[in-house]
Order: sequence, then structure tokens, then C-alpha cells
Amino acid sequence: MDKGKKITDSETVIDDMDDNNCWWWLVQKGTAATFATIALFAFLVRVAVSLHPYSGAGNPPKFGDYEAQRHWMEITINLPIQEWYRNSTTNDLSYWGLDYPPLTAYQSFVHGIFLRFFHPNSVSLFTSRGHESYLGKLLMRWTVLSSDALIFFPAVLYFVVVYYNRSSRSRKSDLAWHTALLLLNPCLILIDHGHFQFNCISLGFTIGAVAAILSGKDLVACVLYCLSLNHKQMSAYFAPAFFSHLLGKCLRRKHPLLEVSKLGLYVLGTFAAVWWPYLYSTHSILEVLSRLAPFERGIFEDYVANFWCASSILIKWKRLLTTESLKLLSFTGTIIACLPSMVQQIKTPSNRGFLYGLLNSSFSFYLFSFQVHEKSILLPLLPASLLAMEEPSTFRWFMHFAMLSMFPLLCRDNLVVPYLALLALFTLIFYAPGQNRVRENNYFYYYLGASTTRLILSGSFILHIVYLTMHPPEKYPFLFEAVIMNVCFSQFVLVTLGSNIKQWMLNKPVKLEMEKKLI
Repeated sequence: MDKGKKITDSETVIDDMDDNNCWWWLVQKGTAATFATIALFAFLVRVAVSLHPYSGAGNPPKFGDYEAQRHWMEITINLPIQEWYRNSTTNDLSYWGLDYPPLTAYQSFVHGIFLRFFHPNSVSLFTSRGHESYLGKLLMRWTVLSSDALIFFPAVLYFVVVYYNRSSRSRKSDLAWHTALLLLNPCLILIDHGHFQFNCISLGFTIGAVAAILSGKDLVACVLYCLSLNHKQMSAYFAPAFFSHLLGKCLRRKHPLLEVSKLGLYVLGTFAAVWWPYLYSTHSILEVLSRLAPFERGIFEDYVANFWCASSILIKWKRLLTTESLKLLSFTGTIIACLPSMVQQIKTPSNRGFLYGLLNSSFSFYLFSFQVHEKSILLPLLPASLLAMEEPSTFRWFMHFAMLSMFPLLCRDNLVVPYLALLALFTLIFYAPGQNRVRENNYFYYYLGASTTRLILSGSFILHIVYLTMHPPEKYPFLFEAVIMNVCFSQFVLVTLGSNIKQWMLNKPVKLEMEKKLI
């Protein structure tokens, strides 16, 4: 056995040292050095993006997401914890009131203390509204950078170690390539370090939960996923996948009821710990919950590439139906869309099926749930990036149109330069020499045809140029946004259908003829 293992390792080293493999110089020092090098570069890229403008810069009276995050820091360090979600003379909820779960509030509190120590004027009650200064920007940017370094980066390391420990023949260059794609996700960097948000925290907890499940630590996964859900309620996009996979595993064990009870206790315990300051009365719990479901905003805002917004060109949902009817309709559509994926995992749970389930579940929410934002595309993009080694062509295609779907938003934030730079960087990493899987299994070329694929890609690049250089007709001021939205929506539907089919095909033998055509 030892001798065979040595031969396998030497084969792997030779494979990694291939002249056509650009990663060999990086991976020869081991996993720790490889990850540290890529992480340092990814951190510097984040610093470079953070030097650019942010959401709502110099745009009163409400500015943008940057001001929202700063205001939450102001509120949490100046008011008692019971008043953070309560409308009052000192906390006007109409001005960027807290609308995320308590873990986000605690994060704002910790970061608020940091800002108050170095720059008290930036978080002083009342007088700091709309505060903009060079030092304030540096400190705010540092709160996101530190969150990335402390939560998202370790979670990615945990995932790649677990994921590439499954096979002794996994090439080290594959690990390096996958790590680079995860840490240099252009959409996440642009939203968190350009636009300004803290998605790295909730997504980091989710990656940690996924890695825990892949390593068989289901109880740890429950805690980490609950932390993600308690940081941003949009993490519920992944709930059907976690629920169905864990339930499917429990039903196959000796004492299924006991296994389900153990998971339930960990979930309840985590929620109780996070919500403890608000458990003293039903009223206080409802105060927080009422802030987490913004139904008053309508079924969609702006031009998001989901079903409701895309179809609203023909069907005026907001005029035809009441909010209550739309809530029920969107809930039904979401459940129907994610049900096939859930059934597959309950019937035959597997680690690979779980990753596909995460993608299908999150896409179901993105396409059909109530009040989706452009930035929510980060959620289905996460499992797609985790599956990058399994589905490279799907990931590349999805990333391209995820970027395009956010292009109008990033243009408003004056982030065109980092957008183009990160898109170019992603392309260079993705097509790095030595990644044979990238050139194989190109499902989009197989199903759509090479000519159609090139036509769609060319059209998407033309849309970038048109949006930057031309003005829409006065009668249709949002024509370009509508076109971008519908193009992206059509591709997201295509990816969703493909990933659902692939999840159900996991247990079926692959036809040799198909494999030959894909090469």
C-alpha cells in the first residue's frame, strides 16, 4: 500500500510539474504556502478596489449602502440593545433602520467601537448622518477587509482542504486554481469592497457549513449555517438544500428520530444564543422579525434579472395583484422550483448532490422569491464557485452574466474601472494553462452550439459598450437596463435547468457517446 501511494504521489508531482502548467511554481511548497500566497494577492486586490468610490458617495439625502452600514454602527454603539430595531425619536427606522438579523447588529456594534476609537465623529449620534471623510472611508473599508480575512478566507481554506482531501490523486494545481477562483470572485469583491457590504461574513459561514458537511461534521455545519442565517436572512436561499440533505442522511441512520432531534437542538440552541437579548417578550421578537421582511417595498426593486421583473414587461404584477397575493404566488413559485432538488437529496443524499442542491435551491429563491436585489446573485454564485472544478464551463458562463446583471448598479457607483479589471483578472485565472478540465466538458457549446454561444457572448460585450456610450430614448429611459436584465434572466434559467438535470443524473451512468461529443 505504501509503495503504491508513493507512486501515486510521484505521478501527481510530475503532473503538476508539466511545462504547460502555470501553477507548478506555486504548489511545490505545499498547501499552506499556496493558500497564503493566493490569499495575500486576493487581499491586495481587495485593497485596490476599496480605493474606488462606494455606494451613495456624495449623494444626499440618504446616500447609499455605505451610509446604511455606518448608521448601523452609530445606532448600535449609542443606544441600548433593546432599541436597535425599535422606532423612536433617537432611532428613526425610516432612515436606514436595521433590517438584518441580530448577528449583523452585533457585527455593527463591534465595528462601531473600532470607528469610535479612531474617529469618534464618524459614529456620533445624530451629528454623523451622511458623514464622509477620508479617514472615515479608510476605517470603514478596513472593517470589511478584516471581516474577509477573519471569516471568509479561513472558510475557503477549510473548504479546499476538505474538498481536495477526498482523492489522493487530486492535483495540487487544481487546488491552487480553485482557491484563486474562490478568493478572487469579482462579483463578491466589487459588492463588498466597492459598493460596500459585508456579504463575506454570511457567505463565509455558509462555506464553513458546506465544508463541515463534506467532512461529516453535521452538527458543526448546523451551527455555522445558523450563524450565516442570523447574519443575513437571504442565506435562507440555501435552507432547502441543507434541510433536504441532512434529513436524507438522518433517515438512513439507525435512529433517524434521534439524529433529527440532535440537529434540531443545535439549531434551536444557536438561534437562542443569537436572539437572547430579544427573547424577553413576544413583542420584542416581532419587532425584529418585522424588520427582516420588507414586503412594503413590493415584489421587486430596480431591474433585477429574476422572473417577476423580467415578466413585468408584459404582466404588470404590482397593478394586477395585491401584496398579499404576490407573497403567496412568489412563495409557491419558489417551493415548486426547489422541490425537485430537495426530493433528490432526501432520496439519495450525497456530497456532490448537496453542492448541486445548494445551487438549485439558491437559484429557485433568486428567480421566484419576493423582493430580490441585483446583489442577491452572490448567493447562487457561491455554490457555482464551489462546483467550479466539477462544472467549469457552467461556472464561467454564470460568472459572466452575473457580472453583467450587476453592471448598471456598479456603473452608478463609478466602479467601471475595477469591474473591467476584475473581469480581465478572472478570465486570466480561469484560462490559466494546465487546467485541462476547463477545456473539456463544455456543456454550453454542446447544448447551444458554438455559433449560438459566441453570438450570445458577443452580444453581452456589445451591451457593455452600448450602456457606457449611448443614451436611451427619452420615452424609455431604462431600456438598456431592461435588455441587460432579460438577457441575464434567460441565461440564469438555462443554468438552473441544466444544474437540476445534472443533479438528478448523478446516480445514472454517463453515456460514452456524450463524453466523446463533449471533448
